[in-house]
Amino acid sequence: MAGLAARPARILIAALGGLLVALVGTGVWIVVQTRAEQARAADRQTVLRAAGTHALSLISLDHRSVDDGMKRILDTSTGPARAGYEADAGRLRSTTVANKVVQHGVLRATGLVSLTETGAKVLVVADVEIRWEGSDNPPQERYYRWSMDLTRTAGSWLVSKAVQVT
Repeated sequence: MAGLAARPARILIAALGGLLVALVGTGVWIVVQTRAEQARAADRQTVLRAAGTHALSLISLDHRSVDDGMKRILDTSTGPARAGYEADAGRLRSTTVANKVVQHGVLRATGLVSLTETGAKVLVVADVEIRWEGSDNPPQERYYRWSMDLTRTAGSWLVSKAVQVT
């Protein structure tokens, strides 16, 4: 009789043990999924911030610190975009200095189009006021819209292509 009474207890212990294993497994799965989603959210924010920073670098130039401005553009770009900026650097510098250009840009919005482990596409909206020191010409406002491709390079997101869109 004692053997019969012990049997339901063993079954109950085995069932509770199985339930405990299932709960622990579910908890681990939830933690892993939460961390993966947090990493994706952090990547999204990093990509948007990188595209916005690059856009501001493109439209915020000052003839008194043009070399610093050009360095910011190069530091936030890679691949074909960087090669294009490097090729145009001399012309940009001489034009900015000769015309005493002061551009102040404002980032209006960024939107994520796509994101993978190594690449992203972002739409960027920014406005700029351009003035020329010593000129009687009134400041001009311009509105820029870009489609930017970003590439993860050595752990950082850099713009590899920036195309103005209308």
